[in-house]
Amino acid sequence: MAHSHDAEADLVGISDYRGPAGGWGALGAVARTVREQMKASPDTRALLQMNQPDGFDCPGCAWPDPKHTSSFEFCENGAKAVTWEATVKRVDPDFFARHTASELWTWTDHKLEDAGRLTEPLRYDPETDHYVPITWEEAFARGGAALRALDHADEAEFYCSGRASNEAAFLYQLFAREFGTNNFPDCSNMCHEATSSGLPKSIGIGKGTVTLEDFDLADAIFCIGHNPGTNHPRMLSTLAAASKRGVPIVVANPMRERGLERFKSPQHPTEMLTPRSTPLASEYHQVRIGGDMAMLKGMMKALFALDEAEGGVIDRAFIAQHTEGFEALQADIEATSWTWIEDQSRLTREAIESMAKVYAGAERVIVCYGMGITQHAHGTQNVQAIANLLLLRGQFGKPGAGICPLRGHSNVQGDRTVGITELPAEDMLDRLDAAFGITSPRKHGHNAVEALAAMRDGRSKALISLGGNLAVAMPDPEACFAAVRGLDLSVNIVTKFNRTCLLHAKETLVLPCLGRTELDLQAAGPQWVTVEDSMSMVHASRGKLQPPGPMVRSEPAIVAGLARAALPQSAVDWEGMTADYDRIRDGIEAVYPDFHDFNLRVRKPGGFRLTIAPDDRVWKTPSGKAQFIAHPHAEDNAAQPLLLTTIRSHDQYNTTIYSYDDRYRGVTGRRDVIFANEVDLAMLGLSHGDKVDVTTPTGRMLKGFTIVRHAIARGSLAAYYPEANCLVPLDDFDPASGTPAYKSIPVTVTASGWPAVHRA
Repeated sequence: MAHSHDAEADLVGISDYRGPAGGWGALGAVARTVREQMKASPDTRALLQMNQPDGFDCPGCAWPDPKHTSSFEFCENGAKAVTWEATVKRVDPDFFARHTASELWTWTDHKLEDAGRLTEPLRYDPETDHYVPITWEEAFARGGAALRALDHADEAEFYCSGRASNEAAFLYQLFAREFGTNNFPDCSNMCHEATSSGLPKSIGIGKGTVTLEDFDLADAIFCIGHNPGTNHPRMLSTLAAASKRGVPIVVANPMRERGLERFKSPQHPTEMLTPRSTPLASEYHQVRIGGDMAMLKGMMKALFALDEAEGGVIDRAFIAQHTEGFEALQADIEATSWTWIEDQSRLTREAIESMAKVYAGAERVIVCYGMGITQHAHGTQNVQAIANLLLLRGQFGKPGAGICPLRGHSNVQGDRTVGITELPAEDMLDRLDAAFGITSPRKHGHNAVEALAAMRDGRSKALISLGGNLAVAMPDPEACFAAVRGLDLSVNIVTKFNRTCLLHAKETLVLPCLGRTELDLQAAGPQWVTVEDSMSMVHASRGKLQPPGPMVRSEPAIVAGLARAALPQSAVDWEGMTADYDRIRDGIEAVYPDFHDFNLRVRKPGGFRLTIAPDDRVWKTPSGKAQFIAHPHAEDNAAQPLLLTTIRSHDQYNTTIYSYDDRYRGVTGRRDVIFANEVDLAMLGLSHGDKVDVTTPTGRMLKGFTIVRHAIARGSLAAYYPEANCLVPLDDFDPASGTPAYKSIPVTVTASGWPAVHRA
């Protein structure tokens, strides 16, 4: 029988956070992480070099910098990312001599990465169960030999994390394509692939269309399915500035997130010394998980009604000149009932009409969205519905308006721009071949889900990982772990040891690379790299700190070393490009016309912006027009009593767990939590603090977690990623993009007698 907990104070590690986002809590968190990771190191000065014209780009989120001219522009989680990378802790050969691989497997993911920076290349020795140091020459020789031993090139998977620079990513795709494959599973496949797949069909490009300056001109901002306080905290300053000038900020999100409600800037002393904070959301609508499509259709239905009643709401001149498919969309919206919309979204008609009135009353509108939109089995449809909404009122090609997908890693967009894609365009491959004298494969390759399935089934036998923690990031971890363990070769190019490194193939190599903060010395002298932010700005990043050890090499140098070993007859001048990264940028320029005068333009403070055709109302679709794309058979989630979404804690960046705290949600020292609406708790016969089992229709389970009441939409639950990844099967993904459905998992919840798990 369920037992009662009437107060959150009764539960260990669960409280009610009442403060704003930012504030003294953020400053305290920065101080603690500096003290814990960097001790008394003089490298703490790195925080003052972040996002500066002559410094390095934050290795955290992809939110843009204000023209790279700020004197003090970083956030709490950016500081955590830097100190995590610039830590004084080391995992050297002595560390691996003291700890067997079997012992390390029992460590938590947090403990593995918190041990410190890798200092030498390693291979796993199955006879001793230890990782042993090897030379770079041996590492490259072993990796190259295993790749050459494959029956064909498509047995290799080349995974790329969004952390990689443009230069490293370009060399990586060049290596794989000369090797003979387009197998490029990457982190985009797991987050914003719905953007990359959906927007080109709608507006001709798979990127956002706004700049940071557009937020200064917008008349209304809509924030759908994202949490800026944790995932892109520098956005809070932008939203706060808009709020202070009276711009309505309309939020639609299943959970109430403090970073969307109010903010106190730690970088403004006058604000810090008063009890005031800046309110952000002017309206906050808790849409049910999976109900975004219904909500967006409801907004469009309300717009059509307003246009019929008042006229001038729908921009018919823009639609006639620039779009196709309007009639089909209108017919679909008219055929969609308010009953269906309310059942699916769990929002009232009045709430949705209120959102539509704000939109209709604003001349210039920006819609921002995150993985709460994309990580569904219908994520691509969600993205296209947002595009439909903006097209109805001509919100492209004018200042202060447009679509803003919020990317995660600071260069995940840039990696895709310079060729990390399993679906390469023919004209790009033609230019690549002409520039480097190779013959690229034309057969499309594997995305992340397809790569893991191929490894699981024995069709792929080698995995090279340029950063990341792939097996932990993916759904169905047990299947992913087994897939990697069955390989002939696993190569991990990483700054820190993680669980994927512990999945032993026949040949397992761990190769330590430089971080974004560190000095990169090559034959031609100190080198620097470039990155692209969420708003298509390309700029330089220059590391200044000393590497963690003399054996640590840069990502471009490691990629080139593997390429030379795997391709002894290569047509590419790998040594020349790694000696001087200007030559890599010359190669990028030769393949991608948008990078004309690359080395010249990127040396200017702030860099340059890539061409975004919709800014000029140019639509690179087959017809040359933007497309309204109707989805009359949108997914029906009303029959699912409970849907669970995976979320990240405030002390987390992707699979990296900085600590077991989640300050803004009132969680301290634990991650074994299920967040639930208190009405749903009562209907389930459960109480705040009960231990529960969460089960999917196929029998996947989380056992012994603690269910807590939280401000979350009815019919919605939330649990932390990656702990809840076990609930998602590898074959549950958006068919249009391949993005796993981390955000809408049908579940049942029952009382449990199991002890809690996943504790600190």
